[in-house]
Amino acid sequence: MTPDLLIALPLLVPLFTLAVCGVLIRSPRAQLAVSLAGSVLLLTAAIALFCATYDGTVVSTQFGSWHAPFGITFVADLLSAAMVLITGIMAVTVSLYIIVSTEGANGSSSRFHPLYHGLLLGVTGAFLTGDIFTLYICFEVMLISSFGLLVIENTSEQLDGGVKYVTLNLVATALLLMSVGFLYGLTGTLNMADLSRTILTVSNQGLVVTLSVLFLIAFGTKAAAFPLFFWLPAAYPAASIPVMTIFAALLTKVGVYALLRVLTLIFSDQLHVLGPFIGVIAAFTMVTGVLGAASHFDTRRILSFHIISQIGYMLIGLAIATPLAIAGSILYIIHHIVVKANLFLISGAIQQAGGSFDLKALGGLKRREPLLAALFLIPAMSLAGVPPLSGFWAKFVLIQATVQDGAFIIAAIALMVGLLTLYSMVKIWNEAFWKAPPDAARSAGVIGHRIPVSRRWGTLLPMVSLAAITLSIGFFPEPFLGYSVRAAEQLLNPNAYTNAVLGDTTFTALPEIEERMR
Repeated sequence: MTPDLLIALPLLVPLFTLAVCGVLIRSPRAQLAVSLAGSVLLLTAAIALFCATYDGTVVSTQFGSWHAPFGITFVADLLSAAMVLITGIMAVTVSLYIIVSTEGANGSSSRFHPLYHGLLLGVTGAFLTGDIFTLYICFEVMLISSFGLLVIENTSEQLDGGVKYVTLNLVATALLLMSVGFLYGLTGTLNMADLSRTILTVSNQGLVVTLSVLFLIAFGTKAAAFPLFFWLPAAYPAASIPVMTIFAALLTKVGVYALLRVLTLIFSDQLHVLGPFIGVIAAFTMVTGVLGAASHFDTRRILSFHIISQIGYMLIGLAIATPLAIAGSILYIIHHIVVKANLFLISGAIQQAGGSFDLKALGGLKRREPLLAALFLIPAMSLAGVPPLSGFWAKFVLIQATVQDGAFIIAAIALMVGLLTLYSMVKIWNEAFWKAPPDAARSAGVIGHRIPVSRRWGTLLPMVSLAAITLSIGFFPEPFLGYSVRAAEQLLNPNAYTNAVLGDTTFTALPEIEERMR
């Protein structure tokens, strides 16, 4: 398969699926089949791309007849290929859940699928793009699709959450576009590989540092980092379970990916300035997120705040900026996507089995749903970092990197937040599974409610699959850690990336542009 086709397929598949689902908007059953087929094809294309880049090869292509750095560039390296692969896995998982659950039969399903694949298009485009303006376009596609998915059922709770979600994200998007404009004015190029070389020739490095801070704020907001994370717990709990699952798995991770890509490729010389600042952001993100989770009794809000908390762990890699630290962040992203998606699916199953998302209204599920109880424990303990699950290895690598770098305060905060995460997971276990059902639920007849066996096994299948991935990472961490280390080294030494895009040619900024911006 040619490089052009390898990179184009993960973009063309969701685009084509979106269009077909739009045509079939009055045929929900046909939409379901096309949506699942599109997700499977996306996963297949992602596997092919992953195999092509597994040995460290960087695959690059130019759309159109323009050569880099003038054309529209798409690039796949170890990190981006892994992110596209995990996106494909999530796409298939959520599509399967929709088919076997009641979510696939509701009245909003005809509008769901075009928006869903539009979101996947924006996500894969963000992971594969090689120029900064196309990255902005992909964030726009994601914002439009995610807002439509969030308010798809048109409830007052969704509209309220949607307004908060879109308002702060529009501010971040405007800041991102402004930053891209300033960067182009300073360098005369938008190609990220070319920017990595051109930015070094800019005489006003103080302005470059300022631009790096603007990108940090814009992408940090998209990632729900401290202090601009308020949109996430306000919006996510209002969505349906499939929407919450795909949001939790991918949206904030695209922001983290953008930070990893831009700060290591374009602003690598500024990382020593930004590192302490990012460390502070990471610490406050971890602490505020876990405290928010500890204070709630709604499973959706607990899990939403834990997304924020875990983003702090992912930022530690950039704060330390060593190969081991970056590798820890990459491993943490992969682990967290799987675990968090599974926990949101399980929260939906808890609601179906117990009749509520409120822990105070739940109880007794361990005896009535023992398989669901076991499935909850796997991602819950992994999220808390209990050995030997995937979360333990990701946190172990990050904490080891902080200790080696002498960042003992961040290491201590990470350990403390892990304990508080364990507290939240134990709280869900005690309230939903272990304690006796409350009298109000018993008298209302909720206790006798059970998911039909045929539907229950279908609904639990995606959760079993994600739990198996979590256990695989936990019991066989070497290949995952080895891959993360290689991806981190490729990020911190971008010669292979720039050479794949530009070869031996380098486009330099126009002298009059640089002179004007001094």
